[in-house]
Amino acid sequence: MDKLRSMEVFVAVVDAGSFTAAAEAFDISPVMVGKHIRMLEERIGARLLTRTTRRQSLTEIGRQYAERCRQILADIHAAESGAEAMRATPRGTLKLSAPVSFGTHRMAAALADYLALYPEVSADLNLNDRVIDLVEEGYDAAVRIGTLDDSSLVARPLAPYRMMICASPGYLARAGTPRTPADLAAHQCLDFMHWNKRLRWRLSDPHAEAPEVPASRFRSNNGQALRMAALRGHGIVMQTEILLAEDVDAGRLVSLLEDYVPAPRPMHLVYPRDRQATPKLTTFVDFMLERFGA
Repeated sequence: MDKLRSMEVFVAVVDAGSFTAAAEAFDISPVMVGKHIRMLEERIGARLLTRTTRRQSLTEIGRQYAERCRQILADIHAAESGAEAMRATPRGTLKLSAPVSFGTHRMAAALADYLALYPEVSADLNLNDRVIDLVEEGYDAAVRIGTLDDSSLVARPLAPYRMMICASPGYLARAGTPRTPADLAAHQCLDFMHWNKRLRWRLSDPHAEAPEVPASRFRSNNGQALRMAALRGHGIVMQTEILLAEDVDAGRLVSLLEDYVPAPRPMHLVYPRDRQATPKLTTFVDFMLERFGA
């Protein structure tokens, strides 16, 4: 017999003043009402009601227990009402993760627009290039670049992650313009520390091996730092289009070797399968697909 239902029946008996009225309220027999009361009395080891042929009354323990039952049932009702409201209206905190460049130059602005649409939602955006465990670390969603390994996640494709190779007009006037990957051997190339050393500056030239690029005098684990060095004329940078496209459009950088740029990498918005139902996540997923969809 369900203990919460027995509590509800007991409170109804107290409020209505009789087993018969409580039985009508729950569409059960007065005998079943009595069984619910006896089950509670057996669990707590004390009488809750005293009954005579004319009336029934609460024992002292019964009065205290009835008040506690009311509070418990009210708390459950409030929790259920809150859950229903959560299902109906986006609210709560989104915990999100994204790569540094995409998060800084695209997702942060988009997230601000999303929050403007849904004022009862808050967001925690963690920018980090490492692959996090969404379930273990409690994230609602993450942007992933490259081939996906974790098939347990829902993955929604975003626009591919494209790269660019650029240098400043001043650098090119001083050092010349490379026309093929092999020409990079005579240039200062800015290195990203997270690149595999064996594959650094490997471009999508199907007819050539990776160029022999000299050791860089400027290395960083941050694309923005490499961009700034390129803007200062220190060398050639290969970074995401997200980071460099505005500088190219403004003439601050010049796009190079466009026929040899590495192939775009897939980008996805991923999230655990069991979190899709919350309005804050479903609306965020729809927003991201509309803004950055493939």
